[in-house]
Amino acid sequence: MTPPPLASGLLSPPTESATDILITKNTVTQKKSDDSCGCSSNTNVAPTRDQRMLERISKHPCYSEEAHHHYARMHVAVAPACNIQCNYCNRKYDCANESRPGVVSELLTPEEAAHKALVIAGKIPQMTVLGIAGPGDPLANPEKTFRTFELIADKAPDIKLCLSTNGLMLSDHVDKIKALNVDHVTITINMVDPEIGTKIYPWVHYRRRRYKGLEAAQILHERQMEGLQALREADILCKVNSVMIPGINDQHLVEVDQVIREHGAFLHNIMPLISAPEHGTHFGLTGQRGPNPKELKKLQDDCADSNMKMMRHCRQCRADAVGLLGEDRSQEFTKDKFMEMPEQYDLELRQEVHAGIEQFKEDIKLAKAKVKPSERIKNSPKILVAVATKGGGIVNQHFGHAKEFQIFEVDANEAKFVGHRKIDQYCQGGYGEDATLEHVIKAIADCKAVLVSKVGECPKAELRESGLQVVEAYDVIEKVAREFYDQHIQEF
Repeated sequence: MTPPPLASGLLSPPTESATDILITKNTVTQKKSDDSCGCSSNTNVAPTRDQRMLERISKHPCYSEEAHHHYARMHVAVAPACNIQCNYCNRKYDCANESRPGVVSELLTPEEAAHKALVIAGKIPQMTVLGIAGPGDPLANPEKTFRTFELIADKAPDIKLCLSTNGLMLSDHVDKIKALNVDHVTITINMVDPEIGTKIYPWVHYRRRRYKGLEAAQILHERQMEGLQALREADILCKVNSVMIPGINDQHLVEVDQVIREHGAFLHNIMPLISAPEHGTHFGLTGQRGPNPKELKKLQDDCADSNMKMMRHCRQCRADAVGLLGEDRSQEFTKDKFMEMPEQYDLELRQEVHAGIEQFKEDIKLAKAKVKPSERIKNSPKILVAVATKGGGIVNQHFGHAKEFQIFEVDANEAKFVGHRKIDQYCQGGYGEDATLEHVIKAIADCKAVLVSKVGECPKAELRESGLQVVEAYDVIEKVAREFYDQHIQEF
């Protein structure tokens, strides 16, 4: 199967959606560009450390904000056991309707996971990363985790391998992780003060013994720091996840950010606590609230000021997630379905698809450059806009079909991605739409505008009545956002 060449009309309003074609139908669009896009390089000049780092993450949607618009990931659920208990976690092994870490529809053997990966690598050739993130801890299940990696690396060498761990057993396995060419590891670190850790972790199981209270938190902290240091020494990229828990560690996470930076972390992902009572977690059942979007953004901004790279595009995925961040196609690939599908891994096709995506990214960069002022404008007011998108860095989704909005902060110089807001889909066949629209408006009430490909007249009127400007467009997000800003600058 050979993908067709990139249509120059990709940024024109489609009959269905050009991004559907690009992202979900195993078809890539490529085109030659007469513009250099500023990407020509002198091959005699050695790349800088930052350039080498960017190359390592350029196709990893969890490590690169740009990549997450274009490349997909998948998680395989081969690690059921866990060696610590977190007050925000309740693992579930047969749950299809919750979207959070620690939840899967079914557990897989390493052989089943490898088959699933090779099926999806053919069905979704823009899938570049396979991760093991649970539903327990991968390094509490090292045999299953490493066997899965071995099987996939042997048959699909272009797929990046990564894992997410609590860090308790990380330093014991760094050599094996390095040997398997696992280049990306995530550690969840919620504290560097064990006293705070006692409020988050009831127990830790370490070296065949269960520890509680301060001793448990002390062991976990020390082992996490050892693991983080070992990753740096092995030249394995490390992202640190931290759960923001208001009243417990929210103020403390600024210190966490400083410490992990000193120990070699590349990226910090501060996530909001998920504490819905129906999930059955300790925090959910005891009424511990999560942060609101404003609180989360302020903490992320405070930590970003320390020069630590801040991840803002995390979707807190399930441990069996499949697809682009922000979409979950896992139910298309349940065990009863994927075990009947043939493995269709095609390295040549995948390389062609990726080349098309990289060219498309250059086209996006060129479009962004055209709306960037020649000189930076100081002290321009900042606004937030909500964007309906299915990926590709384009405003390309109907308002009624959106299940989340990407949030961009816009000023006279740029439009910068700063987060996302999950919402209930507005179009529900005529049932409950009024209540849903009220929820949507509340979720983006701090935004000045909502950017969509299309919207019905009734919701458009209500959005405007609530104070939100409605922009219908099909173009690069930053271009639409900056043009809206320039047109309405006097109102801000």
